[in-house]
Amino acid sequence: MSALNTFDLKPLSVKMKVPTLTFCFFVAVQGQAQAIQLDNGAQRTIGPNTAATDWQLSDGSTLTMNSATATGIDLSASTLNMNRGSQSGAVRASGRSTVNINDSHVTSSDPVLGAVRLENSKAFITNSTVTNSAGMGLQAVSNAGAASLAQIASSSISGASGGALATSGSELHFTQNSVVQGTGAAAFGLALVGATATANQSAIIGNGHGVLFTRGRSDTTDGKLVLDQSVVEGRTGSALSVRGTPGQVPVVSIDVLNGSTLKGGNGNLLSVSGGATATMNVDNSRNLVGNVVGDATSTVHLNLQNNAELKGQLQGVDTVKVGSNSNLFITGDSQARSLTMDRGTVTLGAPGEFYRLKLDSLSGEGRFVGSVNFDEGKASFIDVANQASGNHTLALSASGSELVKTQVVHTGGGDAVFSLEGGPVDMGAYAYNLKQEGNDWFLDTQTRVVSRSARVVTALFNTPVTIMTAEEGSLRARMGELRYSPNSTGLWIRGFGSKYDVSQSSGTGYSQSLQGFSIGADMPLADTQWKVGVFGGNSNSDVNPARGAAGTVKSYFLGTYATWVDEESGFYFDAVAKANRFQNQAKATLSDNTSTKGGYNNVGGGISAEFGRHIKLGDSSFIEPYGRLSTIVVQGGTYSLKNGLQVDGERTRSRTAEAGATVGHEFQLDDGTLIKPYLRAAMVHEFSDNNKVTVNNQTFNNDLSGSRAKYGAGLAVSFTQDLQAHVDVETSTSDKIKQKAAVNVGLRYAF
Repeated sequence: MSALNTFDLKPLSVKMKVPTLTFCFFVAVQGQAQAIQLDNGAQRTIGPNTAATDWQLSDGSTLTMNSATATGIDLSASTLNMNRGSQSGAVRASGRSTVNINDSHVTSSDPVLGAVRLENSKAFITNSTVTNSAGMGLQAVSNAGAASLAQIASSSISGASGGALATSGSELHFTQNSVVQGTGAAAFGLALVGATATANQSAIIGNGHGVLFTRGRSDTTDGKLVLDQSVVEGRTGSALSVRGTPGQVPVVSIDVLNGSTLKGGNGNLLSVSGGATATMNVDNSRNLVGNVVGDATSTVHLNLQNNAELKGQLQGVDTVKVGSNSNLFITGDSQARSLTMDRGTVTLGAPGEFYRLKLDSLSGEGRFVGSVNFDEGKASFIDVANQASGNHTLALSASGSELVKTQVVHTGGGDAVFSLEGGPVDMGAYAYNLKQEGNDWFLDTQTRVVSRSARVVTALFNTPVTIMTAEEGSLRARMGELRYSPNSTGLWIRGFGSKYDVSQSSGTGYSQSLQGFSIGADMPLADTQWKVGVFGGNSNSDVNPARGAAGTVKSYFLGTYATWVDEESGFYFDAVAKANRFQNQAKATLSDNTSTKGGYNNVGGGISAEFGRHIKLGDSSFIEPYGRLSTIVVQGGTYSLKNGLQVDGERTRSRTAEAGATVGHEFQLDDGTLIKPYLRAAMVHEFSDNNKVTVNNQTFNNDLSGSRAKYGAGLAVSFTQDLQAHVDVETSTSDKIKQKAAVNVGLRYAF
């Protein structure tokens, strides 16, 4: 369907098949030949027992109907009161007459005149129905420059050719769930010929157009429609149609307020043709889906304000203003001569749709939402032929593979400034900034940075090494207890926590915090200097590589260990074997405020060996030099995030050597409690420097190699021979990784 329809420019009188005035008068006279006449101020009240007939009122007369029936009523300079339960054929009022219709029904089959017709008169219709099976339901027209007025509340007005018509300064006001409807195949709901209408909590429905605006040759008033919490629907035509003809060019204003809705069966909310001018103001209304179109001879102004939203195409629109908290949602390539942004939003299609907005000029301050797809070479595009001014942000959602230089804005000149909302646009492995080249703006390939989603997925492949190291740290403290207290085998439990900062120089910068627990049991081997044990536990890690990106790792581990101590010489040997299962989850908020996530599971294993000597210094002090070797291997993995990011991580390896010493002293309190504080210092060297992760065919390397200094302190307390407690604090630092703090707290019960 074309956005711009062909407009029928026939005069309204031809469209409605209105014959000459002479014929109208002849019909009226013939229909009233047998009428009962009231004149000279006469008053009559009739009831249900009064025979149905025609009535003709003039010269200040009054007819009051109480549950009465009339076949038709014609009044001039008179008053008609139809009260509850009354029925009548056509009612025609002129000469400043007043018609009051309450809880009553008016029906007609006249194809020419409305079921209720007002000429220079007033009508007040409440809780009633007005129906014309052949013509219009209600007509409010002027006579000799004097207009008519109708106020309709909680009522239904319907007609086969049209629901209601007002001309030349006349006014129609619909309130309290009133419905005005054109029931014929192409009937309008409401026609305004230089007239005004308001609808409050009401509906205007046409099987053709919803509301039709035209202008008579002698009209001096503009058309006006105000909708407040109301609905206008054109079932096969436009919701609002403004039509001009040579010498009869309407100028209309339309206010769509407070949740009002427009529906056009042909896809158009507002269509303007024949040189007409229309201004549509949308205020606090969001359920507007359809196009706004004007032909080459017409003028169309569209204003959105106060949380308004319109979804559709613009064609032939002269000026558009988008106010604060409002959104113009473009559903196809669109065009307007002037766009003024007043802190509002223009959305160039849903994500994955790529529409062009062509403008002659752009001004103000606002936000544009669009999409780019680099696999298909498509992008939302703002094309300003002439001057552009003001500060504007672009919120772009990106998809596809890695970026080629892509233009998103063109202007013909001016001092407009465009920037990216939320920072660089996330595109696969990298994020890109906006760059200006003359009057054009491009996504810049030269100043790329690693995208948020790429940061989190590469960080996740690095974290198992620090997780396994922290988990084993709690066990190392336990094995130290076995050396210090040879008879301390038994059941033990420890809680631990650690925080790391990994610098960007490692390949991917991130912070990591973890908490967990381990539980185990050990025992001596009979008649040997060996003690053996088993342990297991769980830890949870939070990984934060960048603002808007985060990962979590749940680790479950099992292992075994053995320690040998020669009590005479003090030499000792520790060995540990450990296996882990990891559940990894990554999530990121992209630059367009959408989110993506993904996850994978993998396993890892590690072994370590430590050799040292426990040397006593007197009866209560000791020093313990040691050396340690360890290796860790973690399974790689392939997975994708919801935004299409493809991730392929190789096996992660760690090979470290550590040398250091522990010194301590033992205090015994009067109650027999033993307190053993100690200090530790060591140097650790990481040999592995090639842990690769491929993200959308871009390779990143996690490299934690190098040396770092490590310092620690601890305290062991023996309350009894069977019950001991332990706390250990450690920190380390290098140019690539910093362990802010590692804390182990444990309890042991001997059995």
